[in-house]
Amino acid sequence: MVFRRPLMAVLPFVMCAVPGVVRAAEPWAPIDPARMSAAIKVLASPAFEGRSPATAGEEKSVAWIIAQYQAIGLEPGGENGGWTQAVPLLRTRVGAPSRLEVTMDGSSTALIPGKDIYLSTLLPNERIQIEGVPLVFVGYGVHAPERKWDDYKGVDLKGKVAVFLVNDPDFDAQPGEAVAGRFGGRTMTYYGRWTYKYEEAARRGAVAALIVHDTPGASYPWSTVIAPGQEAFDIVRDDSAEKPVSVQGWLEGDAAARLFARAGLDLATLRVKARDPGFKPVVLKGMGLTVDVPVSVARLQSHNVIGKITGAKYPDETVMYGAHWDAFGVSRDASGRTVMRPGAIDDGSGIAAVLEIARAYRAGPVPERTVMFAAWTAEERGLLGSTWYVAHPLAPLAKTAANFTIDVLQMAGPAHNAFVIGAGQDTLQDDLVTGARDQGRVMQPEAKPERGAFYRADHLPFARAGVPVVAVMDMAGAYDLVTGGVPAGDAWLQAYMKCYHQACDSWSASWDLRGAAEDAALVYAVGRRMAFSHDWPQWKTGSEFAGVRAETEQERK
Repeated sequence: MVFRRPLMAVLPFVMCAVPGVVRAAEPWAPIDPARMSAAIKVLASPAFEGRSPATAGEEKSVAWIIAQYQAIGLEPGGENGGWTQAVPLLRTRVGAPSRLEVTMDGSSTALIPGKDIYLSTLLPNERIQIEGVPLVFVGYGVHAPERKWDDYKGVDLKGKVAVFLVNDPDFDAQPGEAVAGRFGGRTMTYYGRWTYKYEEAARRGAVAALIVHDTPGASYPWSTVIAPGQEAFDIVRDDSAEKPVSVQGWLEGDAAARLFARAGLDLATLRVKARDPGFKPVVLKGMGLTVDVPVSVARLQSHNVIGKITGAKYPDETVMYGAHWDAFGVSRDASGRTVMRPGAIDDGSGIAAVLEIARAYRAGPVPERTVMFAAWTAEERGLLGSTWYVAHPLAPLAKTAANFTIDVLQMAGPAHNAFVIGAGQDTLQDDLVTGARDQGRVMQPEAKPERGAFYRADHLPFARAGVPVVAVMDMAGAYDLVTGGVPAGDAWLQAYMKCYHQACDSWSASWDLRGAAEDAALVYAVGRRMAFSHDWPQWKTGSEFAGVRAETEQERK
């Protein structure tokens, strides 16, 4: 481990950027930055092959994490007294299409995969075949009675293709428009996530669902949309589970505009109309979508890895820490070269933090509540390991006091600030503000809430089940670094984003992990207060998850 400056050079108290606030001596204590770096180095090494689920890289990752749990002195927290929870996965890969086109007035226009359209499926069928299915533009595809918003207006989507805009109805709202602020302004709600839109289309009987891509609304370019290469993953669902649409995907923005124009519609005009509460779905008259593509289907077995410390006073109540062990494995890049995407920061850093937090708990007295430490599988494939756990919990969710998820930590050194992801959701976030202040830091809202980071990590399945959550994701803004200030923090962030999900997300001896350790120490301190208490964090009024938690209130009496 090589730090940018020696630890001994850090003064016991360094003035923070905010008047009257001082930084505590070694605010990363009891977390060890050097040990975190060593863990990331191992996880991101070639021997782990990019840690893709259901590969030799998984076997090595799971075995290594179990060994760390054992060395720390944790108890097995998995199934049947073991360290793991089996997670059955479905993997589909869409092949070259026999037909992929829109038809109108007796003529057809081919859609080019990767250029005009991106398709995938979550159904275990070896072929997707739909013929001339009508397309219906349903605005943002949002049904939110509590916000007095319904894009569907009773339209029948059975056997049709639903076409949506990405993000929330007020993402592009102008001053004076009725929608302004109804969905939090530029702060994305769950209604803005593409996963919600697909789910709602399935609930309404659509056979396919396509989202019109635009970079500002999605928060990423078209190249990110097509990066999975027609591959999709899901957990294996039983026959009683709600079925997804047969085809889900994206339309490239310009390609979508051309399709709408062919149907006599102006997409730009419809974008504005979709921001009005009175908007009604619009049929692309005379236009139909035809898809005939082969699909390779595989059923895979992956694993969550779970350790715990059983609570001395309230063993049936749980405080949980989690991070995902998986990355993207070995694949081919745009030039056809075989590359490994090692996932050092995303999320080797989170696993390293969870291990350090577990070590800190074991060094002290036994907590009153049970504390669980989870390493999730298949986060990069759609939060699947955590989703499976929530569907098959190993501790009662109604009595899980908190979930702390760590996904991407910054490697640029100590900082004067930290970020709240999804500010205003629950009281745990207030505790985070207090904890940061105790470290001599200032907690700030994430810089780009329109990206919907709160809906993009393994805490989300727990939130949807009503469990109060905290997400630590150091891509939320530019850190005000002790050395170099905001410019240095922004430089680190911009450099990392170029390597996000790429082969260059690899371990470096030049990192300064004291900032990452500060964040780990922060969630350790906040969670520790929960682990040594009988208090129950609460969702705040207006959170979309408050109602779910309220349903189990009696179980916490």
